[in-house]
Amino acid sequence: MSTDVLEILRAPEMTKICAPMVRYSKLPFRSLVRRYNCDICFTPMILANSFVQSAEARENEFTTNSEDKPLIVQFAAKDPIDFADATELVAPYCNGVDLNCGCPQRWAMHDGYGASLLEKPELVKDLVRQVKNRISAPFTVSVKIRLLKDIKKSIQFCQILEHAGVSFLTVHARTPQMRKEPIDLEGLKLVRDCVKIPIIANGNVKSLREAEHLYEESKCQGVMVANGLLKNPALFTGTSVTPISCVQDWLNITSIIPTNFLTFHHHLIFMLEKVLPYDERMLFNCLKEDKAQNFIESYYGIKPQYSPELEDSLRPTTCDYTAFFQMKHQKPKNNILMSGDNDDKTQITVAC
Repeated sequence: MSTDVLEILRAPEMTKICAPMVRYSKLPFRSLVRRYNCDICFTPMILANSFVQSAEARENEFTTNSEDKPLIVQFAAKDPIDFADATELVAPYCNGVDLNCGCPQRWAMHDGYGASLLEKPELVKDLVRQVKNRISAPFTVSVKIRLLKDIKKSIQFCQILEHAGVSFLTVHARTPQMRKEPIDLEGLKLVRDCVKIPIIANGNVKSLREAEHLYEESKCQGVMVANGLLKNPALFTGTSVTPISCVQDWLNITSIIPTNFLTFHHHLIFMLEKVLPYDERMLFNCLKEDKAQNFIESYYGIKPQYSPELEDSLRPTTCDYTAFFQMKHQKPKNNILMSGDNDDKTQITVAC
C-alpha cells in the first residue's frame, strides 16, 4: 500500500481510518487494526508543547515501528512554533500530522486547545502554514474539527484552511456540545460541497455497513471510526463482533510490543463485550495481571504465539531526535519565517 496519504484518499474506494483515541490508539492497537483492512491510523492526541520540551513525553507519547504506515500523528497545539517543532520531530517517522480542533473536553477547551480553536480560524491558519513552511509534500498537514451550531461558520472555517493549504479535513459531524446524539449528516454534506480538498467523515459508525452508508451519503473520501473499532478491531472486514483470530493477534502483538496491563486488559474488555456471556464477562472484567491471560487461555484455548519474523516486524523503532535539537540550537535568534501566499504574509518569530 502507498504511504502517500493523499493518494490513498483519492482512490475510488472508501478509505478506512482508525481515529485518534486518548489512551487507546497507540502502537499495539494500531498494529492490530492494520491486520483487518484499516488503511490509515492516527495516534492519540499529543500535547505539542510538552512533546517538544520533554524527553519523557516524547518517549511515553509516541512509538512506532516499520509496519506502522501510513501514520498520522495528532497534536493539540495553540502556538504555531510548538506545532511546527513537534512536527519536525516526528516527521521522519510518520506520513503527516493532524491538528486537533474537535476535542470537547473541559480541560482542552479551558486551555485553548481542541474545539476552542473553532472560534479562532486565523490562528489555526497560522498553525497550518507554519508547518507547511517547514515540511514539504507528500507529508500532509490536516485538521480534525467538529461542526459549529452555525454551519456557515463551519464552512467559512474550512474554506480558510483550504486556502491556507491544509491537505485534508476530518469532520466529526457533531457540535462540541453533542455526545451520543445522531450526527448532523446534512451539515457534513454542506461542508463537503463547499471545499475541494479531501474530507474524512467521522461519527457514530459501529459497523462496516454503517461506514459504507456514511461514505455513500456524505460523498466524503474516507470514514474514520473510534469506539466501533475498540469493540471490534476487525470492523472493516465486515464481521459483526470481534473474531477469536483478532484476540489471538492481540495476544501476539502485546507479547512483543511493551504494553502495560491496564491497556492490554481494557482492550480485551472492549473486544469481548459482545462475545463473552454476561457472567463470564463480569468475571473477566475484574481480573488482575496474569489471571486475565490465564482466563483467555482456558476459555478459548489460545495463548501468545511467538515467531522471529513477527518480532522483527513489530519491534518498535528507536526515534532519534538529536539532529532536530542540534539544528534548533544553531539557528539564529529572531529568525523570521513568512507564512502565506504572496498577497497574504504573516511574520512569525522563531524563539530559539
